Amino acid sequence: MTITCLAVDDEPLALDIIESYVSKLPFLHLVKTCSSATEAMQVLQEEQVDLMFLDIEMPELTGIQFLNILKHQPLIIFTTAYPDYALEGFNQDAVDYLLKPIPFDRFLKAVTKAQERLQRNGKPAEPHAIASPPAAEQDFMFVKADYKTIRVDFKDILWIEGLKDYIIIQTKDQKIITLLSMNKMMEKLPAAKFLRVHRSFIVSLQKIDSIEKSRIRIGNKEIPIGEVYKDQFLRWVEENNIQ
Repeated sequence: MTITCLAVDDEPLALDIIESYVSKLPFLHLVKTCSSATEAMQVLQEEQVDLMFLDIEMPELTGIQFLNILKHQPLIIFTTAYPDYALEGFNQDAVDYLLKPIPFDRFLKAVTKAQERLQRNGKPAEPHAIASPPAAEQDFMFVKADYKTIRVDFKDILWIEGLKDYIIIQTKDQKIITLLSMNKMMEKLPAAKFLRVHRSFIVSLQKIDSIEKSRIRIGNKEIPIGEVYKDQFLRWVEENNIQ
């Protein structure tokens, strides 16, 4: 089951955190992040959304006001910095209520509850005409660049850099620029070998030469470690006994 989701929050950092967490869970697909209820309403009219991460305290329309005008609501997980809203959130039949700053284990528990509710309600499995092997079982991918489709071997990738709507795949031999989001790229990569360490950077864990404070060095390239991604990266460091 793939759960399509939408994140609505007027705080950019909160949206970054949710986007980061969603990218770690292969059964979630983030349709879009929105900074207001009115923007989210437009998305809901155009996209099928199963689950919405919704901030309560927002300008123009609060999360509660927004829900009250929706005819067809997806499942809701409230996100807020104010614990006083918890009772009101659950009165809206929310799946869960997450208090900021949201730890990953609490986020995972909430989306697992949403997954179970969707399964109980009979969300159909998505049909697949051709079953593709998981990224972990593949050792390459294809990307479109320069009016052609290029094979990229995972072992050749050093890092990947986000640049607005484009990404740059830096390999040991070339730089490939393709139209793709960072989230979509993370879906293509084997999770055991690549990690997002910054809003704009994904690194090949096998290619890291050194780590100093909040920077990673791969060859001559220094890559910053973003605050949103630091805890996950440090856990990987600890697990690999390199501290």
